[in-house]
Amino acid sequence: MKRQPSSHFFASITILVWASGFALTKIALGFFSSNSIGFLRYAISTILLLPIIIYKTLSLPALRDIPLFFASGATGFFLYMITFNKGMETLSSATSSILIATAPILTALLAFFLFKERLSLSGWIAVAIEFAGVFVLMLWNGVLSISIGALWMMAAALLISSYNLLQRRLTRTYSPLQTTAYSIFAGTILLLCFLPETLPQLIQAPFIPLVAVILLGVFPSTVGYVCWSKALSIAKKTSTVTNYMFLTPFFSTLLGFLLILEVPGISTIIGGCIILAGLALFRISEKRNMLEK
Repeated sequence: MKRQPSSHFFASITILVWASGFALTKIALGFFSSNSIGFLRYAISTILLLPIIIYKTLSLPALRDIPLFFASGATGFFLYMITFNKGMETLSSATSSILIATAPILTALLAFFLFKERLSLSGWIAVAIEFAGVFVLMLWNGVLSISIGALWMMAAALLISSYNLLQRRLTRTYSPLQTTAYSIFAGTILLLCFLPETLPQLIQAPFIPLVAVILLGVFPSTVGYVCWSKALSIAKKTSTVTNYMFLTPFFSTLLGFLLILEVPGISTIIGGCIILAGLALFRISEKRNMLEK
């Protein structure tokens, strides 16, 4: 019998295409506003996913689950796009990806407070180390000059963490394609409020920013999220998949250098190393807990 791809396979694809989103967003921000990028990304994704849903004749969500899909669309796409793109206006690809990589720990914290999932002592120490690194990034230039970009990006990390938990819930009932598509459709409906702002920009868009937006819609927004939902649906534990987000800073920093010649600053290097040390400790703690069970 043919062996099916594992959650690790789908998570790896997701991280690679998501990593490209940081540099591509910086390119798109050279012309488009942050709100317009969010709308265009998921309008493109909706155009790609809608024919697939129709072709596969997949069932519509149950009425009782529609609020869940809109919650998923709001956290993973509507509000996430607003906060993520606002953060990208002032942060480098490297700094942004390091802050977004905190999502696995934020997911674990949300699971602890909402669902009483146990967090070990080493896990709490990892949280403390990781947030110390975040403060270095936010306060590098002094207490009175908190980086607003870092605050936007931490809000984005919190939103994607909430999305992870909602996706885990939805994939118990729906297929990964359904959960992703219907969440994206809901998010796109919410993003329609930015259509009047987007149309004039779209008409006048130069070639390179336009291509960047199209690539964002195809790969990070569609391929990435479908693979992510698939990985979450077949993984035995949410953290098995979300821990792959720890790899995002490496790939996004590399692509940021190759595509737009970004070089990480000293605050990114120091704060990033502290955060990654916390993330590594968290990963070790997770592995130890799994072995003990």
